[in-house]
Amino acid sequence: MDPSKDLAAYGYGSVAWKERMESWKQRQEKLQMMKNEKGGKEWDDDGDNPDLPLMDEARQPLSRKLPISSSQINPYRMIIVIRLVVLGFFFHYRVMHPVNEAYALWLISVICEIWFGLSWILDQFPKWLPIDRETYLDRLSLRYEKEGQPSQLAPVDIFVSTVDPLKEPPLVTANTVLSILAVDYPVDKVSCYVSDDGAAMLTFEALSETSEFARKWVPFCKIFNIEPRVPEFYFAQKIDYLKDKVEASFVKERRAMKREYEEFKVRINALVAKAQKVPEEGWTMQDGTPWPGNNVRDHPGMIQVFLGQSGGHDSDGNELPRLVYVSREKRPGYNHHKKAGAMNALVRVSAVLTNVPYLLNLDYDHYFNNSKAIWEAMCFMMDPLIGKRVCYVQFPQRFDGIDRHDRYANRNTVFFDINMKGLDGIQGPIYVGTGCVFRRLALYGYDAPKAKKPPTRTCNCLPKWCCCGCFINTFMFSYAGIETENPTPQHKLEKKFGQSSVFVASTMLEDGGTLKGTSPASLLKEAIHVISCGYEDKTEWGKEVGWIYGSVTEDILTGFKMHCHGWRSIYCIPARPAFKGSAPINLSNRLHQVLRWALGSIEIFLSRHCPLWYGYGGGLKWLERLSYINATVYPWTSIPLLAYCTLPAVCCLLTGKFITPELSNVASLWFLSLFICIFATSILEMRWSGVGIEEWWRNEQFWVIGGVSAHLFAVFQGLLKVLAGVDTNFTMTSKGGDDEEFSELYAFKWTTLLIPPTTLLIINLIGVVAGVSNAINNGYESWGPPFGKLFFAFWVIVHLYPLLKGLLGRQNRTPTIIIVWSILLASIFSLLWVRVDPFFAKSDGPLLEGCGLDCN
Repeated sequence: MDPSKDLAAYGYGSVAWKERMESWKQRQEKLQMMKNEKGGKEWDDDGDNPDLPLMDEARQPLSRKLPISSSQINPYRMIIVIRLVVLGFFFHYRVMHPVNEAYALWLISVICEIWFGLSWILDQFPKWLPIDRETYLDRLSLRYEKEGQPSQLAPVDIFVSTVDPLKEPPLVTANTVLSILAVDYPVDKVSCYVSDDGAAMLTFEALSETSEFARKWVPFCKIFNIEPRVPEFYFAQKIDYLKDKVEASFVKERRAMKREYEEFKVRINALVAKAQKVPEEGWTMQDGTPWPGNNVRDHPGMIQVFLGQSGGHDSDGNELPRLVYVSREKRPGYNHHKKAGAMNALVRVSAVLTNVPYLLNLDYDHYFNNSKAIWEAMCFMMDPLIGKRVCYVQFPQRFDGIDRHDRYANRNTVFFDINMKGLDGIQGPIYVGTGCVFRRLALYGYDAPKAKKPPTRTCNCLPKWCCCGCFINTFMFSYAGIETENPTPQHKLEKKFGQSSVFVASTMLEDGGTLKGTSPASLLKEAIHVISCGYEDKTEWGKEVGWIYGSVTEDILTGFKMHCHGWRSIYCIPARPAFKGSAPINLSNRLHQVLRWALGSIEIFLSRHCPLWYGYGGGLKWLERLSYINATVYPWTSIPLLAYCTLPAVCCLLTGKFITPELSNVASLWFLSLFICIFATSILEMRWSGVGIEEWWRNEQFWVIGGVSAHLFAVFQGLLKVLAGVDTNFTMTSKGGDDEEFSELYAFKWTTLLIPPTTLLIINLIGVVAGVSNAINNGYESWGPPFGKLFFAFWVIVHLYPLLKGLLGRQNRTPTIIIVWSILLASIFSLLWVRVDPFFAKSDGPLLEGCGLDCN
């Protein structure tokens, strides 16, 4: 035990110092005496009395780490070390034994293998310290919700981002908003901000309908405590909805609410149908004035408060959370920075209107599946032991609407249940763009607080920290009566945060809250100002403040900057998934999603924020840096992967040579050991993480499919975009679909991204046929050399099998594997039939040729 640490940092058990135990006993005696003096009444605790017993439930930690069992993690680490040693001997053999008759093939294969080895190291070692976590919601309630007193839980602003309602259905967005408004959290502590970056009147009207339906939906959810609190999925559940329900009125109320929701859906669908035909003069509002967002690229900023300001009450008269519609100003000639710019606009608007210390961002299709998800996050953010250094709490992404086999690895469980747990044991998980609760001050570019001494500050316009992480204001604000002794030049504040005295003043309030003496009208006017398109000019927004610009994957870049400032993040996996969303389940949409992620990584790699050279001397730990390096260099693996997947077919078809010489016994031992280590690592990884073998195998397959398609295109597209300024887009066209369950999975949509993997699949299938036919023609004793070639060709084919199934098969047709093996076996049998040639008799005598004479 570290003597410099408080005992509470270790949890609670039977271990304590003698001096501490004596001190504790003295405090107990003192408390007993004070209690006796009060006549035996219960001791009234205001929550801040340092003399309370150490074992008081409300004073215990709100969360704790759960290290992986040593019986699971130690063999895993041991096999990683063994694999590293074996890999060294393997590379020594490969480099020292070239294949002279196929030198080019050998050289290419060795270069690819060395790159694969380095990629494995970057991916493997950040998983060295995986952990789980456990939260205690009851302790959080005991500490911050005392009977008869207002709730002391921290308020949260929730951001929802959407762009095009014709591509992002308003009904999906409405369900997400309804799940937010019905969340199990004090209503005065929740505000929902919806960013409409398309300035669509359809989104505005859909939110208006949603706010009206919420007046009935929210009390229904809270009275009967239903889960999930999103109507579309609640009413679609195929479960016994009467389980644990004891209220006699539940069935009647549920039927009535389902009817109300169906009518709500009809109204939303009517709005969508109406929006398909835009009038020539554009949309007009009820008063006859044109809709300000008729021109998507040229419109003013718009803010509408649907619920809140004492105007939002449900059907039972209870207050509802605030619901705010925001569409930032857009003008030609400005770079609006897509989603990152929209999120920064929401940060400023919320700071002016509500200014709470914590922010939660969600995509339009990610809803609250667990109504207590905010409680889970607050167990870390409000924990007095670790909370002050936590910049964000990331929840894993879980999805609906994916078939049981998850052919294209949409669930991505290997990343969320293995890689992210490993990062949580170092400095915390990376930010994945949704389902994340932020500390507002971390988004403002501040360094993380350090114990016992103030942290270094990036500029002299930042507030100072005290040793406990609180702010000490050293600025003077004439606005709203805020004054301090040491004024800071206004231009320094404006350079960092922009020209808004209200917003700058709000950044100095650690616990949040709006400025005193301000009216709602003045705050709304200031909110319009901070979302103007020129507000960020000559400021640090997108550079050091807010979501960081420079990549389409702004999430990775934003989390990386926070970790460089010394903050740590937390990975929270509740028993019931906190959020759920929808995933692109057909292959073409999936590849385009992966293309976007890979392109963002290439942009970061080619920028000044590349983890290879950025952020040294800050608070980024070296294993965390390895994970960020891996997150930015992985698309480059597509080039050696494409070459390695082509080699088996080239060896079989064109050269007849192979990439390795004839193996000796020692060489065979290294090859065999390497394969055993690879399989052992994967098995032990699945053992401690709980990931199933089918999920792991789907991830391996899609790693190859995505690597030779989306990642490859991302490399060339990124090079063209960053170096030549050429922005290219890949389009796709649908070729069919039906109305069956998961029909979208089997709808084939052609896209350019499918050309490389399809080509690889065909040439390897042909290579297998050619290799087998060559062995047959050379005699059965010559099957040894082609075995290695066929093994690698089969390796490529089985990894590309989901692609083949997507190209040829549907769920209600003959299984694709039967078709593939039928064609393959038919080809081999045909070649064998020609070789045997049973219709002609074979002779062991000399071959006789006709002499031209008629013997008869």
